[in-house]
Amino acid sequence: MAAGSEATTRVILAAGAGGEEGEHVKPFTPEKAKEIIMSLKQPAIFCNMVFDWPAQHWNAKYLSEVLHGKRIRFRMGMKSMSTVPQFETTCSYVEATLEEFLTWNCDQSSISGPFRDYDHSKFWAYADYKYFVSLFEDKTDIFQDVKWSDFGFPGRNGQESTLWIGSLGAHTPCHLDSYGCNLVFQVQGRKRWHLFPPEDTPFLYPTRIPYEESSVFSKINVVNPDLKRFPQFQKAQRHMVTLSPGQVLFVPRHWWHYVESIDPVTVSINSWIELEEDHLARVEEAITRMLVCALKTAENPQNTRAWLNPTEVEETSHAVNCCYLNAAVSAFFDHCRTSKVVEIQAPRTGGECMKKEELNVYSDMEVGQTGSQNLTTGTGKPEAASPFGPDLVPVAQRSEEPPSERGGIFGSDGKDFVDKDGEHFGKLHCAKRQQIMNSEKAIKEQIASNATTAPSQTFISTDDLLDCLVNPQVTRIVAQLLIQGRSL
Repeated sequence: MAAGSEATTRVILAAGAGGEEGEHVKPFTPEKAKEIIMSLKQPAIFCNMVFDWPAQHWNAKYLSEVLHGKRIRFRMGMKSMSTVPQFETTCSYVEATLEEFLTWNCDQSSISGPFRDYDHSKFWAYADYKYFVSLFEDKTDIFQDVKWSDFGFPGRNGQESTLWIGSLGAHTPCHLDSYGCNLVFQVQGRKRWHLFPPEDTPFLYPTRIPYEESSVFSKINVVNPDLKRFPQFQKAQRHMVTLSPGQVLFVPRHWWHYVESIDPVTVSINSWIELEEDHLARVEEAITRMLVCALKTAENPQNTRAWLNPTEVEETSHAVNCCYLNAAVSAFFDHCRTSKVVEIQAPRTGGECMKKEELNVYSDMEVGQTGSQNLTTGTGKPEAASPFGPDLVPVAQRSEEPPSERGGIFGSDGKDFVDKDGEHFGKLHCAKRQQIMNSEKAIKEQIASNATTAPSQTFISTDDLLDCLVNPQVTRIVAQLLIQGRSL
């Protein structure tokens, strides 16, 4: 550490064959980096923090040699401009080696290769969400190539990380993570990030179908939104940044994000950092899991894959989910006993909260409007010295209007409902209501209809009900009520 500087750490590296030494400066000590991560409420990019990490050389070619022909699963998606998100349940999957991926990505795929059915000009491939622990199970020494300890988390390395390898156009649908905050190290190629703050959640039309533990998806394709169907999206505050090799992006808790590869090959490494709020969030997630699995399994016991994300491999029976919920509640109370946190936010009927003195349940994170030169802490008080500078760059809000249609078909308040032909309607006429109630055939046809088809304004599906029952605001109240009914 440089004398007289608590925010700078110096790393001495050998430079050149002559043995000369060059001095490279890291702008933040691990302690300062962690302080920023734990208090900053807007996305930001750390620069010049990973130049000495061995993992900076982990391009796809190098990884293909390290993995020695190991087959991994690639998600295959269409290069299209549809307004409907490409959820994982609608994608195809290919088991292939990284060598085969690189060959296909150079448009030199063999007719007999695993990518033979996928025209490179029409499809993208994504080996996403690959945990190091399973990917490098016989090469655990490689975990040390990733040094999250430089960001203030001693002992955290590749063992707590995931790997993402994609081709041009590969992307994840817009979603937020229920747990933790996120650190993302870009190794090869560039990725464009579209981010939206937590307070924009109502404008992102959240859904839990497809269900993935800890992921809340948006119904919107944020790069090509259908503003007639989702007019409130116009109010969302889009932040955008292009992440380049050698940079680390910090994504705060509950920030929505859509991530797309904009170079022929991209490689990223990320790690989710646990937070205090996660203990309650896991109770909420267990409640969500029980409701989704119960209703969707009852609707169609033979077709769980239509609503369950392919990443979900655990048993989804009611008995297993009950154990899951009880374990989450027990873990919450164990944490309370250990940390001596003993206050609760008791829900009122109006959705407001009233303090009690027995327990502590964390309210939804309130995100202040942070300017490009201010650090907003958890207490809502700005620090005396801003951390922003050449080595910590805030992700700016996009100034121009979002793509696609402008103005839409709604007034400024967006409260009216409009059908596909532009006709306003509120309460249904009695005759029409009776017709819907008596039309069992219509209901069965609607249930069997393609999930990508725009739903009828008059039909309430299982997914519509779930969108209300497992709305994050609802599960927060249910979790609070469950915890209040127990004692430490």
